[in-house]
Amino acid sequence: MTIAGPLTRAVTVWRRSIQARVVLSTLLLSSVVVLLVGWVLLQQITAGLVESKTDSSVAEAARATAEAQSRLSAANGNDFDAGTQLTQLVSTLVSRGAVQGYDVVLSGPVAGTSAGLATGAGTSSTPGVLRRSIPRQLRAEVESSATDRTSYTYSTIRYAASTGRPPVPGVVTGSVVTLPADGGSYTLYYLFPMTEQESTLSLVRRALFTGGVLLLLLVCGVAWLVTRQVVAPVRLARRVAERLASGRLEERMLVRGDDDIARLGSSFNQMAGSLQKQIRQLEELSRVQRRFVSDVSHELRTPLTTVRMAGDVLHDARSRFDPPTARAAELLQNELDRFELLLSDLLEISRFDAGAAVLELEDVDLVDLVHRVVESTRPLAERRGIQVVVRTGRRPCLAEADARRVERIVRNLVVNAIDYADTVNVIVLVDANEEAAALAVRDHGVGLKPGEAAMVFNRFWRADPARARTSGGTGLGLSISLEDAHLHGGWLQAWGEPGRGAQFRLTLPRRAGDSIGVSPLPLVPEDKAQLAAPRTGTS
Repeated sequence: MTIAGPLTRAVTVWRRSIQARVVLSTLLLSSVVVLLVGWVLLQQITAGLVESKTDSSVAEAARATAEAQSRLSAANGNDFDAGTQLTQLVSTLVSRGAVQGYDVVLSGPVAGTSAGLATGAGTSSTPGVLRRSIPRQLRAEVESSATDRTSYTYSTIRYAASTGRPPVPGVVTGSVVTLPADGGSYTLYYLFPMTEQESTLSLVRRALFTGGVLLLLLVCGVAWLVTRQVVAPVRLARRVAERLASGRLEERMLVRGDDDIARLGSSFNQMAGSLQKQIRQLEELSRVQRRFVSDVSHELRTPLTTVRMAGDVLHDARSRFDPPTARAAELLQNELDRFELLLSDLLEISRFDAGAAVLELEDVDLVDLVHRVVESTRPLAERRGIQVVVRTGRRPCLAEADARRVERIVRNLVVNAIDYADTVNVIVLVDANEEAAALAVRDHGVGLKPGEAAMVFNRFWRADPARARTSGGTGLGLSISLEDAHLHGGWLQAWGEPGRGAQFRLTLPRRAGDSIGVSPLPLVPEDKAQLAAPRTGTS
C-alpha cells in the first residue's frame, strides 16, 4: 500500500475543511507553545536541582574535609602513625559517606610534597568507585592548590562492574589534607551522585509530557467544538447554495437564535429570495423574448414569401429596365437572400432556446464533409484570392453525428476564416483518435484579443466591427455552431492572438453519447512559434 492515497486524502481534507485547518493549526501552534514552555520549565527545574545539589555537596565536602584535617592535626605526636591514621580516616569518611549518600577517594601523596609516612602511596576509596570518575582537570586544580579551599566540577561517576551500579552524573569535589610532622599532602575527593535528582527530573518529564498531551487534547477539543459551531452553519449555507444553483430556488437556511450566525442566515435567505424573484423575472423575460423571436420569425415568413415572389419577377425582368432600376432589382434580390438567411438562423436559435432541436444521427466521414464544404466555398475564396488547404491524418475520421448540422458548423468556420484570412491560405486540419474526431480551421488574419475567444460565440458579436464582410453573414453562425457542437456532446473552441490569426477547433465523440477526454488536434496551432520568431531577409 502506497502513501499516495492517504496523502491525497489528507491534502483534500486540508483544502476543503475549514474545521480541519483550524484544529490542525491550533494543534501545531499549541504543540510549539507546550514544547517551548515545557523546555523552559525543565531547564529551570534542572538548574535549580543542580544548583541545590552543588551547594549542599560543596558544604558537606568542606565540613568533612575540615573534620578530617582536624583529626589528622590532633594526632600529632611521637606515637603518630601516618598509615594507620590514613586508614582510619578513609574508613571513617567512607562510613560517613555511606550514610550521607556520597563516595570518597583519597589519593596521594601530592607530587612536590614530602614522600609521606604512609606505608605506600596510592589511592584509597569507597569500594567499587573508579578513580577515572574524577576529571583530570579537577585533579590538576586540586593538586596545584596551595590553600585548603574546596574545588568542584560535574562528572559521571563510574563503578566497577562487580558492584552492579550503573554510571550516574554527579558533583565531584576536591580538597587537600596535610599530614603533621611533614607527612605530606593528600587529595581528598567526594563524589556526590545525583540519583535522586535524576529520579526527580524523570518524574518532572513524565508530568510535563502527560500534562502537555492532556492540554493539547483539551485545546484540540475546544477548537473543534468552537469551529463546529461556526462551520456547521457555513456547511448548511453551502448545501443550500448548491441546491439553489441546481435550480431548487425555494431552498432556505434554518435560522435559530439572534447571534451573528443567525443574522447571516437571515441575510442569506433574503438574498436567496431576491435572487429567486429576479431569476423568475429573467426566466419570464427570456421566455417572452424567445416567444417573440419565434413568433416574429414565423410571422415574417408569409410576407417574405410574397416579397420574394415579387422580387423574383423583378429580378427576372431586370434586362428590360433602365440601368438604375435593374441595379435596384439586383440589390433587392441580394437583400432578400440575406433576410431569408437571417430568418432561418433566428428560427434555428429559437429551436435551441426551446430545447426542440434534435439530431438525425448517421456515420459521417469528416474528411469527405470538409472537402465538400471547401469545394462549395471555392468561389468565395477565389474572389478573396485565398486558397483553402485541407490536411488530414492517417486514421479514418468517422463520427456518429448529424451530417447537416456538422456541415453547417464547418461551413461557418471556413467562411469566417476566408473573411479574415488577409490573403494568406486557410488551413483545415482533420484527425481522429480512439474516442473523438476533430477538425481545426486556421486563418492568419486579425486574430482575437485576450478574452475574445469566449465572446466570439456570442450572438451578433464581431471581432472587427469596422471590417467589411464579403460573405453576407448574419452574426449568428458561430452561436448556432456552438449549439450544434453541444447538441452532439462535443467541443467548439477558439484560439487567437492579435496579428497572428485564429484557430477554431471542433471535437466530436466517435460514438454518440460518449464523453471526450482529449482532442486529437491541439487548440493552439503548431505554427505559433514560427510566427513569433523574428523575420529576416528582404521583401
